[in-house]
Formats: sequence, C-alpha cells, structure tokens
Amino acid sequence: MRMRLLPALFAIALSAQAHVGSPDVFFQGSAGPYPLLVAIRPPDVIPGIARIEVRVLSGDVTRIELTPTPMTGEAAKHPPVADIADRSVTDRNYFEGQLWLMAMGSWEVHVRVVGPQGTGELPVPVPAVAVKSKPMDQPTTYFLIGMMVFLSVGMVAMVGAAVREARLAPGAPAQPWDRKSIGWMAFTACMVLAMLWGGNAWWANDAANFERRMYTPLGVTVTPTGANLDIRLSDPGWLNLRKLDDLVPDHGHPMHLFLVRWPAMDQIFHLHPEPKDTGIFEAEAPSIPAGDYHVYADIVHQNGFAETAVGNATLPAIHGTPLSGDDSGGATPASGDVFPLGGGYQMVWKRDPAAAIHPKAIQLYTFLLAGPDGKPVPDLEPYMGMGGHAEFVKKDGTVFAHVHPSGSVSMASEQIASPVAMMGMHQLNPGPEVSFPYGIPTPGSYRVFVQMKRAGKVETGAFDFDVR
Repeated sequence: MRMRLLPALFAIALSAQAHVGSPDVFFQGSAGPYPLLVAIRPPDVIPGIARIEVRVLSGDVTRIELTPTPMTGEAAKHPPVADIADRSVTDRNYFEGQLWLMAMGSWEVHVRVVGPQGTGELPVPVPAVAVKSKPMDQPTTYFLIGMMVFLSVGMVAMVGAAVREARLAPGAPAQPWDRKSIGWMAFTACMVLAMLWGGNAWWANDAANFERRMYTPLGVTVTPTGANLDIRLSDPGWLNLRKLDDLVPDHGHPMHLFLVRWPAMDQIFHLHPEPKDTGIFEAEAPSIPAGDYHVYADIVHQNGFAETAVGNATLPAIHGTPLSGDDSGGATPASGDVFPLGGGYQMVWKRDPAAAIHPKAIQLYTFLLAGPDGKPVPDLEPYMGMGGHAEFVKKDGTVFAHVHPSGSVSMASEQIASPVAMMGMHQLNPGPEVSFPYGIPTPGSYRVFVQMKRAGKVETGAFDFDVR
C-alpha cells in the first residue's frame, strides 16, 4: 500500500531540522588535548541568538572562545571576532556563551580552548533555520496600540493648531476652530490613516515572507514493489535553495531510513536505500510484519545541512530477504534496563535507576553487550564507523533523534565542517561500552533503540524510560 503522509508529523517536524522535535545539537569531541561535551541550542528565528554550553571532561582550561561561521562559502574564511564563554562560578569545567546566527543555512561554531596544554579547536556543525513565529505579548501589544492612537490624535491636533494660530497676530488670543483648521485636520487624519494602512500592509507582507521562509521538512513515501521498497522524497517547497540532487553519503550511505511500527513501537528497521533518480531511492525489502509505520529518512546536503524527511506508511506483511550489511532491525518488545538478544547474550543499559533524567540536560547514555556469563563482551565491532547508533523516540511521536557516540551531528556534516578533526572520529575498536551524548527535549515517555555490532551481526535493543 502506498504511504500516506501524516499532516501531524509535518507540524511536529517544524520544530526540528536534522531531527524531529529535537532541535538542539549535542556533540562530544576533542579540541586538541581537551575532551569536550558541547550543547548548542539554536534560535527559533533567524537572525537569532544560539546558546552554547561547554563541559571540559578533563584537563585545566584557561578560557574558551566561541566563533560562528557559515560551514561553506567565502564567509567561512573570514570569521568574526570571537566571544569569550563565561565560566561557571560553581563548576570550573562548565562554560556558557551566546552567539548570533545571522542567516539561514549550515553554520558551525568553532570552540577554541586555551590552557596550559596548549590551544585546540573543535568545530561543531549547527543547522540554522527559522522554525516558528513568535507573537507579540499582550502588554506590549496594548502599549503600542495606545501609543499609536495617542500619536495619531496628537498629530491631527497639532496640524489644526498650527493652521489656526499661524494666522493670529502676535499676542492675540487663540480663536475657536475655524473651517480652514478643521479642513486641514481632516486632511491630516486621512494622511495618518493612509500611513497606518500602508504600514499594516507592509507588516503583513513582511510577516508572510517570513512564514514562507520558515523551515518545512521533506516528505517521504514508501511503496513495496516486488522484492524492493520504493522510497520517494517530496519537497513541499521550502525556499528555492533546497535541492534533492546534492545529497552526500553519511556513514557511507546517501540515506538512513527508519521504519518504526506504531503505536506499539515493537518493530524497527534501519535500512540504507540506494538512489535511482533525483529524490527516488530503492532498497531490498527485508521481512517486515504488517502494520502502520512511522517513517524517518535522514539525508545530508553538500553544504552540510542535515535533515529528516517524515511520513507514515501502512504496509502489508512483506516476506523479503534476510538483513545483511549495514541494514538492521527486528522485534523490539518493551524492555527495562536489560534487553535479551538470544543465545544468552543481552544488551544492557548502564544507568542508576534512582537518577532522574532532566529535560534539556545533556548526559551520556551508556550501553554494553553482555555474554552468557554476564560479563561485557570485548569484541565489539564498528558499525558504520561508530561504536553504535541510537534512536531516541518519544511515544507520542513528537520526537525522533538519530544519535552517535560523537553526538547528534551527522558524520557527513562533521566531515564537511572539519575533515582533519574527522580523521580521529572513526571508532576502530569500540567497546566494551558505548556512550551516546544527548539531551531529552521534553518530558514524557520514550523508547531508545540501540544498534551495536559483534561477530559480523548488528544487534538491536530497545529500552523504555520516562522523563518527568
């Protein structure tokens, strides 16, 4: 059956760029000798102020400088003067800062660290798009309306008084309004009303232009065709700058397609379709149980801008080929901190059950594979260049985030931002534990799907948790 797009998912995705409902950027990397954990909160409107949080994981630091530049183009070669991040009074390893992002597109924040061990820099990709229109608060609205009435009436009165008193002899007392004064007051009132009408028309046109520039996510449709899945991207028309023929590989694949059976979330598939034409992809269909699926398709453009296309599919039971290569997935029933994998193996979430998860707060989510003896397996293999992949999904469908051990930034965006820094990002010998830096955007019930690789097989686990 052909996929039907969910308007609700499109509305949800307006609050995100590379993810659904999760606009903040989380990144773990090293600025020279200094390992850092970085959170960047992009603004909702452009131009706007991005908030940056930096935690130094080890080493002494003298200061941290923050600089924004476009990721590509001539402006990327001419950075502005750096802003100095403020060190926390209570935590010497925690810094905060703010930066203006002046235009929409792919940006990067250069985090430059200075300390006794020298100087290092870490570029962090940041998508900058307008995602909402902020209304004016009521007190300000009423104040401005009052000032408009006051100034308009005052201007009409001043013109009438000027016309009336300009004809008086010096020292003569003021006279009542005459016909000429009233005529000029009427003319002025018409001029004021015309200016107000023109101003309102200009404001409405400017607001409409802003609405057109607000980010609109791509749609994606999935259709079973024999032994394959036909995947098509559709652009609802966000700006004229977005293209579908400029996609670059991310983790070696031009698209990462996720199918999550809804509402039970008891099946997930992480597939990697190949392009057939502009915006059209094809993948070998694995065996997929029938049901309704939420669909998420991660792609990256040549300028480093990553985004997630969204949709919904009602699929029949598909009897396809066994999963192979980097494709993974399968049944993911509800689970606590231990997910059984078969053969006595388990995927374990290392966490303190008593420790609360706070919305927006960046933290590390750590997982491991345990053997039949209960001990962590020492032979994890890299999965598409990383120790693992995790997908955080809110159970009401409002959040989807594809996260790596380096954070929520796509590998392709990291490569475009800094090819040199990416040389050390591939995890050739991951494990026995794999950690994912992420900040849950909103309270609610979540399930995190985790893929880790061992003995040539990609294992998938699922873990439920609540954020109060």
